[in-house]
Amino acid sequence: MPQEIISINKVSRTFETSDVITYALKDVDLTICEGEYVSISGQSGSGKSTLLSILGMLDAPSSGSYLFEGKDVTTLSVDEKAEFRGSRLGIVFQSFHLIDELTVAQNVALPLKYSNAQLSSAEEEARIDQKLAAVGLTHRKNHYPNQLSGGQQQRVAIARALVCDPAILLLDEPTGNLDSANSENVMVLLSQLNDAGTTICLVTHEPNYASSAKRQIVLSDGLVQS
Repeated sequence: MPQEIISINKVSRTFETSDVITYALKDVDLTICEGEYVSISGQSGSGKSTLLSILGMLDAPSSGSYLFEGKDVTTLSVDEKAEFRGSRLGIVFQSFHLIDELTVAQNVALPLKYSNAQLSSAEEEARIDQKLAAVGLTHRKNHYPNQLSGGQQQRVAIARALVCDPAILLLDEPTGNLDSANSENVMVLLSQLNDAGTTICLVTHEPNYASSAKRQIVLSDGLVQS
């Protein structure tokens, strides 16, 4: 039976202004197991990015429980969450967040510099090459971000998110800054990565991209609809 990676139960996220409580999420239940490809979709303001921020430990729920690989991560300190994020989570955003002064290989290597991975220089280079091969960019390893297309830059961001071999890859609107052709290429890549064993949770407002996932979850006004 596949290992349970993420399990949240009755998770709510509220914001208070002028004695008014607004629910960004309300009593959300979600389980993601090893090898799954799950999409979270919904209109703007539905709570999908808030949910991904909680899953990525960038935000905390106002109530409810969050277990990651069986560990209650709501009890972790800020530093412990950062360490957990670096070692067990790969996160990709709409913006690529690449460093222009670094080569593709150097950008991909960055998470290794801040992780507890005890890799030799040869092992680190092999890991970088492996992840660049997975996204089809081995031939671009010595290029700089401004020498790449938007789609290629997002592929570098995905390789960087995967370099520490996380338990799950979380993506927040990864096609948001791309044209249709590059968006399609990224979506094909995600399916290929999942077929190769990568566990994926994708947030998107595009129904056709959401349908690429093997399991779809729809949010509306902070509530799970399906």
